[in-house]
Amino acid sequence: MGISFNEVSHLYRGIKKKDINIALENISLNINEKNEFIAIVGKTGSGKSTLIQHMNALKLPSKGNVEIFDYVITPKQRKNPKLKNVRRRVGFVFQFPEYQLFEETVLKDIMFAPLNFGMKKEEAKAKAIEIAKLLKIEKLLDKSPFNLSGGQMRKAAIAGILSYDPDILLLDEPTRGLDPRGQEEIMKLFYNIHKKTGKTIVMITHDMNIVYEFATRVIVLNEGKITYDGSKEELFSSDIYKNNSLSKPEVLDLIDYLNDKLNLNIGYDTYTLNELLKKLEKNTEVEYE
Repeated sequence: MGISFNEVSHLYRGIKKKDINIALENISLNINEKNEFIAIVGKTGSGKSTLIQHMNALKLPSKGNVEIFDYVITPKQRKNPKLKNVRRRVGFVFQFPEYQLFEETVLKDIMFAPLNFGMKKEEAKAKAIEIAKLLKIEKLLDKSPFNLSGGQMRKAAIAGILSYDPDILLLDEPTRGLDPRGQEEIMKLFYNIHKKTGKTIVMITHDMNIVYEFATRVIVLNEGKITYDGSKEELFSSDIYKNNSLSKPEVLDLIDYLNDKLNLNIGYDTYTLNELLKKLEKNTEVEYE
């Protein structure tokens, strides 16, 4: 088991001591170390960011505990030196990771985390170059990260996370602020990493099109509680998504329309508009013949 929540609650105190806001309430949840691509969804304020920040101990539970690999995180561990090892195994890509850039060059920025986790300098440099090639930014290694475009900065920041090879990747709105081409490029990058390495990826997103194309499991939060945990097909085949103020993926709206208006029988095992187009073309060829 990679990450396990055991009756976890997280409370925020207001200005007055008596004011208490419940961000998470009695969460029990298991996430496998390998082979999961999980989307965490829910309306604003549902507790998504608080939940994911418990997955590498950026936040500690107010009640209950979180088991992260061999470490048990409790409310009383604020100065526990083992938290560094937890963050070594669970990498966090923030909503705007480019804000984390601070070194003189892209190369030094990518090397920073491996060096901080004890890797030797030459090994860290070799790893940084390897990851830069993966992200197609190897020509930027000698440049200042602050002279890059927005998309290049994001790739440099992501490279800094991938450079120390965490076992699980946490993504907080990874496509926020990117144009459609940049969104597609970033999502395919993470999906390919997931497929090639088997790494579990946990992603917060508001984009149901991304959820339906990439996720293998969906967790829905509403007012600090898990209201659904299962397949994307089941989620959008029922009223659960409506009850949790979620939109329906564009491809499913179009499938519903075509099935209704043209008396077709296209299933929800069609995950992108391109896949739908190919099915329609195939169906037309068969009818024509």
